Amino acid sequence: PFYYEIKMAFVVWLLSPYTRGASLLYRKFVDPTLSRKEKEIDTYIIRARERSYEMMVRFGKRGLNMAATAAVQAAAKSQGVLAGRLRSFSMQDLRSIPDEA
Repeated sequence: PFYYEIKMAFVVWLLSPYTRGASLLYRKFVDPTLSRKEKEIDTYIIRARERSYEMMVRFGKRGLNMAATAAVQAAAKSQGVLAGRLRSFSMQDLRSIPDEA
């Protein structure tokens, strides 16, 4: 009984600038706990950073492999069109352009 009324009173107490309930709870409970476990938290943050870098590298490699596979499959399916386009970018075609100088 009175759950919602007590909950509302608690929220008002936390948010009120006169009672400074949130500040009191932070200074009494949260700050001491965080201070005691600061080294553990820093260790977890460093591990998470290393893991995230490894995951990005792994997913990057996987993405590049998938893109390369898709490009090879597309090239195999449409060899004529792709070969024509690639041929237009060859060095032999570029050398055949006369110099303006």
